Amino acid sequence: MKTVAHLARRCPPAHLRPQQGETGTQRLQNEEQITLPRTLPVDPPPQREPLIELRSHWLRRAFIATALVLSTTAPVLATNNHGKATDFLLDNGMEVVVIPDHRAPVVTHMVWYNIGSADEQPGKSGIAHFVEHLMFKAATINHAAGEFDRAVAEIGGSHNAFTDYDYTAFYETVAPSALEQMMSFEADRMFNLNLTDDDIKTERDVILEERRSRIDNNPQAVMDEEVDATLWQSQPYRIPVIGWMQELEKLNWNDAVCFYNLYYRPNNAVLVVTGDVEPETVKALAEKTYGKVAAGLGLARIRPVEPEQNTKRTVTLTDARVSVPRFSTQWVVPSYHTAEPGEAEALDLLAEILGGNNRSRLYQQLLVKQGIAAEAGANFGGTMLDATSFTIYGSPRGDAKIADLEAAVDAEIARIVKDGVTDDELDEAKDRQVRSVILARDNPAYMALMYGATLATGGSVNDVEEWPDRIRKVTADQVKGVAGRYLVPDHSTTGYLLPKTEK
Repeated sequence: MKTVAHLARRCPPAHLRPQQGETGTQRLQNEEQITLPRTLPVDPPPQREPLIELRSHWLRRAFIATALVLSTTAPVLATNNHGKATDFLLDNGMEVVVIPDHRAPVVTHMVWYNIGSADEQPGKSGIAHFVEHLMFKAATINHAAGEFDRAVAEIGGSHNAFTDYDYTAFYETVAPSALEQMMSFEADRMFNLNLTDDDIKTERDVILEERRSRIDNNPQAVMDEEVDATLWQSQPYRIPVIGWMQELEKLNWNDAVCFYNLYYRPNNAVLVVTGDVEPETVKALAEKTYGKVAAGLGLARIRPVEPEQNTKRTVTLTDARVSVPRFSTQWVVPSYHTAEPGEAEALDLLAEILGGNNRSRLYQQLLVKQGIAAEAGANFGGTMLDATSFTIYGSPRGDAKIADLEAAVDAEIARIVKDGVTDDELDEAKDRQVRSVILARDNPAYMALMYGATLATGGSVNDVEEWPDRIRKVTADQVKGVAGRYLVPDHSTTGYLLPKTEK
């Protein structure tokens, strides 16, 4: 049987090099072994719920954007101890963030690895998502396959995982008394994953079928992939998170082992714990579990630089399964990590004003007044390590043509570029985003998602907590400025998803 934990060989991709001063020593666990709790078997083990929806760029970015808005904590939480984040490092370099909320006896425990599909070696697309699957499928040196699932089910908890361009995350929601057990399981599979050839073959077949059913059999998903591949000329965001079929078919044991050994280590991870916990308790448990896993190499995330966008590109897909046409237009814009001060916040508010809800300009003008759209909206995917995209989209209603809808959307953008936004609509957009923190406090998972995604894409705890103040400081001129600077028609990529008509 091939095993991972004692593999001596390392396989770092060419674009990720050890930082200066690091050595290439083999990753070894500390001499003191982690004592991991055993649980009684429960049959049948639960099926892991698929999360590929979060990887589809529309749903993933909408989910993250919603969580970011719903999870901003500073203005509401400053008056009490609930939600005040505590941030510290373990000796092995693992960052830990704790956000207490004692209103319900539940905790969300989330481990974020600073590795996503955009960090994959060329020709190995989908390996990040593949290894995420294997983390659930395979046994470890200390636990049989399926034992983690049974342990979570036995205590009435839930767990899952997801992979994105910039990170991979694993999470559990359980009672506070089970937190140490969850940490032990996660610390164990961070180092002791035990992969066999059968694991590779079985789970590779799973992801191939996942690609067929959720991407290849879905015209909208196929369209999203083609638009992304056209929008990005150099950035690895042009490659789908789930991977290309011809490359998935070739992923093997060595690919998975090399990837796991290189990236799954404590100093490449962030632990976020939210809910009915205290920072001191979490720190003690983290040191007892994760603290026993030795650090790996320090890696710099070096990616290609996207060239200047200076052309208008279109992608058209016709499919007999499409009944209502749809279009989307995207622009490359700065993310929160790459933007100049105030730019990302202005883009966030621009998306909210233009097409973020049923009070937005696109909704009111195209759906309510003109009645030519079945849907219309805008989205800014600000939580990315590198540049990101600003998207507008819509579908016509009734006898309206997609060209009519596209022209009406362009006219609304041109109005903002020329005349800007009003103080009233800017204030309402700010209020909608900041007030929604009340909802976030009711869901520890939202809190963990927002802090983890921010930290995994180059942000900090302060960035999260200062976000409401930065939003409030955005001016109408800034919103007008980013619209004129970035939403340039001749620098866009538009996708058309159309019904196939018989000739």
